[in-house]
Amino acid sequence: MENKTKENERFFSVELKSKDTLKNISLANGFSDRVLVEGSLGELVQAAFVEGVILEIIGKKGTLRINLTEKELKKEPPKVAASAKLDADSREVKQ
Repeated sequence: MENKTKENERFFSVELKSKDTLKNISLANGFSDRVLVEGSLGELVQAAFVEGVILEIIGKKGTLRINLTEKELKKEPPKVAASAKLDADSREVKQ
C-alpha cells in the first residue's frame, strides 16, 4: 500500500526514555525499554488551550493533549542559554 500523506497533516512524535512513565499504551514485545510513538493527527481542525492549562490539538484523525499553559509556551528561553548561543554564533562568524 502506498503511503499517501498530505502536506497539511499534523504529525506528532513522543519519545520516552522508559516505558515506566507511561500511563496506558499497548506495546509489542521487545528488548528495549524505550518507547516511541509516532502518528498523524490528520488535517488541523483546531488548536486551543482548554481551561487554560491544556494545549489541545484536534485533527481529523485524532486529538493530542498536553498539560502546557499558554504562559509556558510563550516563556522566553533562559538568558544563559541565549547568551551562550550568541557566543557560539559569533565564534562561527569569526572563523
